[in-house]
Amino acid sequence: MQARQIGRSGLLVAPLCLGGNVFGWTADEATSFAILDRFVEAGLNFVDTADVYSRWAAGHEGGESETVIGNWFKRSGHRDKVVLATKVGMDMGPDGKGLSAAHIERAVEASLRRLRTDRIDLYQSHADDHATPIEETLRAYERLIEAGKVRAIGASNYSAARLRSALDIAKREGLARYECLQPDYSLAERAGYESELEPLCRRQNLGVIGYFSLAAGFLTGKYRSEHAAEGRARGGNVQKYLTPRGFALLDVLDSVAAEHDATPAQVALAWLIARPGVTAPIASATSVAQLDELIGAVSLSLSPSGRDRLNAASAGGVRA
Repeated sequence: MQARQIGRSGLLVAPLCLGGNVFGWTADEATSFAILDRFVEAGLNFVDTADVYSRWAAGHEGGESETVIGNWFKRSGHRDKVVLATKVGMDMGPDGKGLSAAHIERAVEASLRRLRTDRIDLYQSHADDHATPIEETLRAYERLIEAGKVRAIGASNYSAARLRSALDIAKREGLARYECLQPDYSLAERAGYESELEPLCRRQNLGVIGYFSLAAGFLTGKYRSEHAAEGRARGGNVQKYLTPRGFALLDVLDSVAAEHDATPAQVALAWLIARPGVTAPIASATSVAQLDELIGAVSLSLSPSGRDRLNAASAGGVRA
């Protein structure tokens, strides 16, 4: 398995990232441990989470995912086998939000405690903060890197204009720059990334580790009607794809999957893995069996015909 570098960071990762958003939420600790064990056993090494996971769930405060991962590190001793990514900036209630230096300094210490580690390999701004000067944020990260608590930094949910400004400021001031972008990117969501962010990332040699790689589960093919998402944990995120164009994309996914003796999810991930500039798409699993399916995408090479049909069916995204 050929490792890929995250931007110019020196961090080398396998071409599939395990999303930790489900840990402590739809996957309990025992199941999460089994998934993480299998992930490392398969030769993969990139795990992404955030301090806010899973604050949205009833009775949760945030930090649940980081706590599970930290407990797994303690039990397994596998910290050095993982390139660990987490994020800061979303609303953590009384603990604050945003990208001010003060909040970043508090948040990183809380994440390190929950994760039971002395360093975060990739620390990412979870969302842009227009209320805080970009230079203040970057200087806070620079201090963390100098202290050895963070190895590299990245951005998520940034516009091209704001990402470009952050890169320009880092260069001008001699500060650590964002080495990657985490956008919403999949066969079902292309335009938002490809229109302006993709050219910028490729020109600046930034890594790309897109989230919602399976469009909140839509690209697995399990949502085949307008009512299929009702009552599901991510049902609200899927509704926008339940359109004639979305179902037409699923038909093409089914066809390409059949030709490769693969599943729609594997094809959707393999398409992303092969995209120029993509470092590793993020995908989460709630069982070892589901994870094994996702891992199959790493070795799947799509035919030129299959890629062309997927490109045509997904051009511009699939919203009506």
